[in-house]
Amino acid sequence: MLTKRIIPCLDIRDGRVVKGVNFEGVKDVSDPVELAKFYNDEGADELVFYDITASFEGRKLFTQILEEVASEIFIPLTVGGGINSTADFDRVLKCGADKVSVNSGAIKNQQLIQEAAKKYGSQCVVLSIDAKRVGNEFKVCTMGGRNLTQIDAIEWAKAGEALGAGEIVLNSIDTDGVKNGFDLEMLKAVCDVVSIPVVASGGAGGMEDFGTLFKTLSNVDAGLAASIFHYKQVRISQLKNYLAENGIEMRKLHDKV
Repeated sequence: MLTKRIIPCLDIRDGRVVKGVNFEGVKDVSDPVELAKFYNDEGADELVFYDITASFEGRKLFTQILEEVASEIFIPLTVGGGINSTADFDRVLKCGADKVSVNSGAIKNQQLIQEAAKKYGSQCVVLSIDAKRVGNEFKVCTMGGRNLTQIDAIEWAKAGEALGAGEIVLNSIDTDGVKNGFDLEMLKAVCDVVSIPVVASGGAGGMEDFGTLFKTLSNVDAGLAASIFHYKQVRISQLKNYLAENGIEMRKLHDKV
């Protein structure tokens, strides 16, 4: 059995960690470097760093904060925000990222996934999909959830894998920050059509939500959350113990990736 991963997410705006609900009402939370150190010590399996306004503002990702975060942690780091070229991949990898997350940039130029996978390896390329329910379908959003497209999220996940992405982070805008559980229907729809790892994001409100996620969808590889970890409503160390006690195999603190 493959062990499951628990991944906290740092949404960065103006040099600070922030969090909202349904991608709106964003509020200040903490210093990213201090929070990253905390998660490293807490037993997080990986850390995600999103510069959430880089694409919308049409600028490059803030690398100074990224370098500071990378220097303080010893777990894999995935970085996204304003990634539009292989040069952007190169820049954030040199700052200490282990994997690079693409979203809006890959929709503008699908070949970016293929080019990056060829140059850096598929294991380095993470396709982040922000999706929203529209009727009976799931549609992709860009620009940090601001722009609803007509792209079908399930088809985009399939295309992303075919182009060379090594992992998918599926963010449900409908459940983001609501804390009523992950969007299991959307996650199942994606897991049914891809063979690469899928990370569930959006909706975690307690330890039980992670248990339900992994027991219901055994092919989901990881659970990602932000606010419940940031505000210490759930401690990662306690969560991993809870999941292990409920028969879900977790990585230990000393496990190597």
